[in-house]
Amino acid sequence: MAENKKLVEQITSRDEDFAQWYTDVVKKAELTGYTSVKGCMVLKPAGFAIWENMKAELDRRFKETGVENVYLPMFIPESLLNKEKDHVEGFAPEVAWVTHGGLEPLQERMCVRPTSETLFCDLYNKDIQSYRDLPKLYNQWCSVVRWEKTTRPFLRSREFLWQEGHTAHATAEEAEARTVQMLNVYADFCEEVLAIPVVKGRKTDKEKFAGAVATYTIESLMHDGKALQSGTSHNFGDGFARAFDITYLSKENKLEYVHQTSWGMTTRMIGAIIMVHGDDSGLVLPPRIAPTQCVVIPIRQKAEGVLDKAGEITAALKAAGIRTKLDDDNSRSPGWKFADQEMRGFPMRIEVGPKDIEQGVCVLVRRDNREKIVVKIENVAEEAAKLLETIQKDMFERAKAFREEHTFEAFDYESFKKAVDEKPGFVKAYWCGELECEDQIKADTTATSRCCPLIGGEAHDGDTCVCCGKPAKKLIYWGKAY
Repeated sequence: MAENKKLVEQITSRDEDFAQWYTDVVKKAELTGYTSVKGCMVLKPAGFAIWENMKAELDRRFKETGVENVYLPMFIPESLLNKEKDHVEGFAPEVAWVTHGGLEPLQERMCVRPTSETLFCDLYNKDIQSYRDLPKLYNQWCSVVRWEKTTRPFLRSREFLWQEGHTAHATAEEAEARTVQMLNVYADFCEEVLAIPVVKGRKTDKEKFAGAVATYTIESLMHDGKALQSGTSHNFGDGFARAFDITYLSKENKLEYVHQTSWGMTTRMIGAIIMVHGDDSGLVLPPRIAPTQCVVIPIRQKAEGVLDKAGEITAALKAAGIRTKLDDDNSRSPGWKFADQEMRGFPMRIEVGPKDIEQGVCVLVRRDNREKIVVKIENVAEEAAKLLETIQKDMFERAKAFREEHTFEAFDYESFKKAVDEKPGFVKAYWCGELECEDQIKADTTATSRCCPLIGGEAHDGDTCVCCGKPAKKLIYWGKAY
């Protein structure tokens, strides 16, 4: 028991110091490691395995909508980047530049991709001639580099993994439909797989992606009451097409500009999983994304038949499609293994010892609430599968209830400022649509507009801006954010 306590004490309490708790969990669960490259991280096997599961699930969902994967270069010539003024201005402070090839200076410097809109535009310029070539529904899995000044594992690093979808369409209507469609893919993925509830909405012009006509977002709420932008989908209209001269010959034999979209999700969602579901004992992984869903721990494994029975249970779980590990390390006590399993976030463990075997049972222990359930060994695979689904559902409902408890309303500026200051979470308040009020709110509270919700985001007669008191145009979710 002392070993168990010692392992848990290595993790700072969430309520004592949330930032340190987060760092402790990332470190103790061995998700990442530090490198000699400042601001960049090593994704260790436990962390990369989560990303692999995310990638596989997202990729399947993308392909169900007709998307195909491609891969483009990581270098972008400066002249190509400069073709879209708003876009380059938005990324200029974060761009890393390559100036030499070997010992020779380059005739034109190249940036390491912070995103790939310009490269896709260059590709579309060459590949699209006719309406028959449309739509183009592409995605690439890659890393990008953004020279961040302050970094944190998963949440913000100078190089990170992501996917970026880029599509080209014949009409504005098709582009808008695709933009919203991919936002819904992200929202469903977050809620169904990561067990993270999200608010779907549209960014204000101040917060939208550089060069976009409209940016849609899913926003999630972390345990410390801060918001996390969890996925974005951008409608570019024909702005990039005009800058890069991407045209097609329509059915009416007219030369038209294409309409484009872009959408992305990154490894920062591993950070979201940690901050939404983790507790003072460490990581808590939703079963559908967990690389290891169950760990079997034999009790008194040197006793006759215990290790064999634990092996049988492990085999039965694997045969049922449950990602399972057998912890047969004889150098560690069961108490230490329990604490280690909890710290690493495995959704469930199964304990089996001599007395259990005599009775033909084993014990299933939930990671999310530590409930213990005794089941017959012969039914273990069926019961474990049902319990994993229950855990998944309960984790989502728990996170949703937390978000609802930490979502507040404000109708005047004093109550708004007080809510932001004293009640961490989302604050719903009406806004006149003017940049001056948006800037004032950020200056006074450090809260930013997270989004105008797609459902219920319109203001009505009599609704007034929380900042200036003038007639309101939109309902906005405001909050402090990562």
